Amino acid sequence: MNGMRSCTKLFSSLKLMAQPNVHLTRNMCAAATAGTEKYQFQTLKLSTPSPFVVHVEFNRPDRMNAFNRQLWTEIKDCFDQLHNDPDCRVVVLSGGTSKHFTAGIDLFDMMKLGQELGAIEEVGRRGRLLEGTIKLYQDCISALENCYKPVIVAVHNGCIGAGLNLITAADIRYSTRDAFFSLKEVDIGLAADVGALQRFPRVVGNQSWVRELAFTARKFSSEEAYAQGLVSRLFDTREALLDGAVKLATEIAAKSPIAVQGTKKNLVYSTDHTVQEGLDHIRQINMLNLQSEDFLTAIMASQSKETPVFAKL
Repeated sequence: MNGMRSCTKLFSSLKLMAQPNVHLTRNMCAAATAGTEKYQFQTLKLSTPSPFVVHVEFNRPDRMNAFNRQLWTEIKDCFDQLHNDPDCRVVVLSGGTSKHFTAGIDLFDMMKLGQELGAIEEVGRRGRLLEGTIKLYQDCISALENCYKPVIVAVHNGCIGAGLNLITAADIRYSTRDAFFSLKEVDIGLAADVGALQRFPRVVGNQSWVRELAFTARKFSSEEAYAQGLVSRLFDTREALLDGAVKLATEIAAKSPIAVQGTKKNLVYSTDHTVQEGLDHIRQINMLNLQSEDFLTAIMASQSKETPVFAKL
């Protein structure tokens, strides 16, 4: 009986602690917007379709969103900033108005790189230039994975080469039924070097299928991608695709940002660690989360049957 009274007293204390925070949170978040006007990019366009959801669109329609050096750089800068933006909780990444999600690497940009290499006589220094360039491109792709905010990619039509590398670093992948994919690098004399060979097999869990695609550059359909687990939903039109992605993002954005970001952090960590290491990692995360305002707010909302509203993080 004493134990029961103690538990009741503790819960009452938590209720008193949490209630002012709930009101404060409501005042802070009542008119939340992401303020995307602070993001100034030329190859990307940002908007806020719903509170705490940022829609990032590729913005090189004249080049079918092909990846040039500026796009590589701006993707990394964008996701590094979104990682720390309290007004962003979920990101939707799409191909914008372009015919394709992306046509892959911009070959004209590669020609410029070739000219830079031609001006350097010594092989070691040419190698250093290439190493730095490849590292820049790798960091661009990894920026999606390193961003604590869940990233939902919405793929329409073609997703080629660098695009396929990119989407394997996202958290959730949707596509239209007319979408198609290709790991194209071997057709231009390269091994894919910005993440697909590392992430693609882990995403789908089928080494044989991934190696077939990597060795042949074969184009494959959205139905095949869905069957193998590369994408989790298919949509009939581009409009339905974006509506579905934003709807999912809005649902996630309404959850506790501490809980969602802690979940992504542990999911990413656990992909290349043992089960026990993953358990140790999440224990460290939740020993703080269990003391957070979000935990108290969620408990109180559950008891009162109200929709919880969480403070910015």
